[in-house]
Amino acid sequence: MMTRKILTGINSKTYEHPFDRQALGSLQKMPGISPLLKKINEYGIDRLLRLQSIGSEIRVTNRNFPKLYQALEETCEILDVATLPELYLFRGTGYIQTYIIGVEKPIVAVNLEAMEWLTGEELLYIFGYEISRIKSQHITYHQMAFVMPTLKNLLSSTTLGIGGLVASGMELALYNWVMMAKLTADRAGLLACQDINIATTALMKLAGLPEEYLTDYVIEDFLIQAREFTSNHFDSLDKVTKILSYSESRLSWIVMRTGELLTWYDSGEYKNLIDNVIPGNETIKTPATSEFPEENNPEKEGWNFISSW
Repeated sequence: MMTRKILTGINSKTYEHPFDRQALGSLQKMPGISPLLKKINEYGIDRLLRLQSIGSEIRVTNRNFPKLYQALEETCEILDVATLPELYLFRGTGYIQTYIIGVEKPIVAVNLEAMEWLTGEELLYIFGYEISRIKSQHITYHQMAFVMPTLKNLLSSTTLGIGGLVASGMELALYNWVMMAKLTADRAGLLACQDINIATTALMKLAGLPEEYLTDYVIEDFLIQAREFTSNHFDSLDKVTKILSYSESRLSWIVMRTGELLTWYDSGEYKNLIDNVIPGNETIKTPATSEFPEENNPEKEGWNFISSW
């Protein structure tokens, strides 16, 4: 069995994708984002999402589903997350689904397909992907995207002006960042499983292919497709997603994500990071920042997502 390096003290800034950083900065500068975050807190969205999970899904323990539980334990150890999130299992959907919620008390949930389709090593990748939200301290923004459709119905133009905010690009900016944050999360997944082949097959299963379809030829052709996409299209993807990210929830972008992860791996940055993490010491120190954007970024009058991204 492969021995994986424990990345003690690793900081998410060391593997953060630049498109993630750029998109989040753009979102945080947008007028109206601060009152919307406060309104989400006022409505107790964090507590509501937690209640929905624990009231609907099966809690995973080391006794009932040891494969899942132990993979989450190992992932948290590798990525230096001190507090183990609660883990839940939910019903099958025909494809792999996972999520993380909870700013104060995180919950990770996976569906039946994730448990049945993924090997123990591939689960490290999937859990690393989700645990990255804790490392980056961005769960609040992910939850905002999660409940945005409901918020639009709850918040009238007289209470917060949500209609105007969405029209000015807030929702577009939010979903654009959610997609770009996946690129950082994929890197965290690779850091957790520490094998590009495992990460690749996990991504292919996320794309909808169970184990029995993953022949050598299928995997080779998928890697060719992913690299071709990155070479021919990724440079302009950030512009395209200004328009497409609103409907991103219907699109997996797995080929694009795989291509970008391969680019990071091939560049040597992944190996350099793994080799230079010194146990007991942070790989990088960054100034503390607040998750509330008004403390980090002054609002810009007349700011527009499309023109300012």
